[in-house]
Formats: sequence, C-alpha cells, structure tokens
Amino acid sequence: YQELRRQYYAEVESFDYFDLKVYHRRLATRMPKYQPILMAAAREYGFDWRLIAAQMYQESHFRQYARSHAGAYGLMQLTRRTAKSFGVTKLYDPEQNIYAGIQHLRNLHDYFDIENESDRMDIAMAAYNIGQGHVRDAQKLALKLRLDPNKWSSLKEVLPLLRYRRYYKDTTYGYCRGTEPVAYIKQIKIYYDILKRQAIDFER
Repeated sequence: YQELRRQYYAEVESFDYFDLKVYHRRLATRMPKYQPILMAAAREYGFDWRLIAAQMYQESHFRQYARSHAGAYGLMQLTRRTAKSFGVTKLYDPEQNIYAGIQHLRNLHDYFDIENESDRMDIAMAAYNIGQGHVRDAQKLALKLRLDPNKWSSLKEVLPLLRYRRYYKDTTYGYCRGTEPVAYIKQIKIYYDILKRQAIDFER
C-alpha cells in the first residue's frame, strides 16, 4: 500500500485503504466466476487480461447486474447502443457483455493511431469512458495549447478544461465531464498494478 501510495498519491493527503481492501476481497470472491471468460476474450483481442480485469472492476466492481444512472449495463457497463452494435442479445449475460466490451475497447484502440502503446491504451480507455468524440475534441484543444495530442499526459491536462464554456464552445461535441476520465484511468492503473503484483497466482 505504501509503495502504491508513493507512486500514485504522492501529492494527495488521503489514501483510500478501505477501497483497496474491498478490491482485494472482490478479486478473491467475485472475479473467479468471470475469469475464464475474461482471459479468453482478452487473449482473443490482444490485451493483458489483468488490465481488462482492472477496467471491469472500475466499471462494475465485478457485479453482473450493475446498472448506472447513465444507462450502462453489466460487467463492462455497455450502453444499449454499443451492445446492439456488437450483437449482444442479453445485456447482463457475462460472456456477451465481456466480449462486447473488450471488442469495443479494441476498436477504440485501433481508432487512435498512436505510436506509444501506453499512451494509446490510456487514450482508448478514456474514449471508452466518455466517447471518442470528446477525446478528439481534447486532442484538438491540446494542439491549440501547443501540447502533444497523442500523449496521455497532455490530455490529462486538457480534458478537465472541457467543463468550461470558454474551452468547449468551439468544439464538435461540446461540454465534457473531463475530470472523470482522468480519475477513471488513474484508478484502473492502481487496480492493474495490484493485479500485476498480486502474490496469489491468478493463472491457476
């Protein structure tokens, strides 16, 4: 915990130990049910299953019947529109939901033609969270501010600006809850790092 705190929360006064304890518990109690599907789907689409598991936890806390106020459903929090585009017939079916979510992420990853894989993955996941249109708006704003639009470090600075009219008034997609994808990516990285360091052998 102290190592994670130094790495991710060096400038933050409080660190949510309770959240991490719950995460560890749910890795042991909830994830095993979905792990075989998760690993197979991640392998098929060329992703590290642990990263997808971290994203899934951030999306739904491994709750099969999770539903958000924004109208997203299941383990990977698919909208009805996205689910339909990938042929999902049962939104809460774990296999359909997981495969569609990972395929959607793969499409976003392929959409952003970025050389650095770490930046590309972060930007793809941000697009999963808020839509690729808002990410494109952020990239255009980054250019105006003389920042590299293909660096997540740039978009981390720019996305929160899209909450303010002076910045979003000339964009294609308008207002964006830009602080959310920044927090979203940060949490996923924490969960992913824990999975990579986890003493329990999840491959068994």
